[in-house]
Amino acid sequence: MINLIGTYECKVDVKGRLMVSSAFKKQLSSVLQEGFVVKRSVFQSCLELYPMQEWNMVMQKINKLNRFVKKNNDFIRRFTAGVKVVEMDASGRVLIPKDLCQFAGIEKQVVLSSAVNIIEIWDKGKYEKVIDEAVVDFADLAEEVMGNIDVDELS
Repeated sequence: MINLIGTYECKVDVKGRLMVSSAFKKQLSSVLQEGFVVKRSVFQSCLELYPMQEWNMVMQKINKLNRFVKKNNDFIRRFTAGVKVVEMDASGRVLIPKDLCQFAGIEKQVVLSSAVNIIEIWDKGKYEKVIDEAVVDFADLAEEVMGNIDVDELS
């Protein structure tokens, strides 16, 4: 499992090619050859870049869902909508398909933000707005999510 660290600003060119920061390239060096999956985020208007091994682990869980349950089929369809396999070229660029750029509102300035084992790809303006809005609620969220965890479990 990969644990990615960092938030970096970068640019997308008119063709949708995203230059991945050198810091992320280093962190991803062991999985570059396997490629990546880029998809719409479930909860935000951003994209998620999964190293292929991480995507395969998610798909193993999804494959366990009973497809004779309509809710499961609906979830699978929505979760995988617009999913594309992408590769990083020799220059460290990833081509983001136009439909996904449109979904996330990505034009030029982009923020790449680590989310443990994946990278979120944000339009810079949207990212800053979401971070600013979240500041007020973050203390309550942190307490709710992490407050009941035994400190020994974290180490």
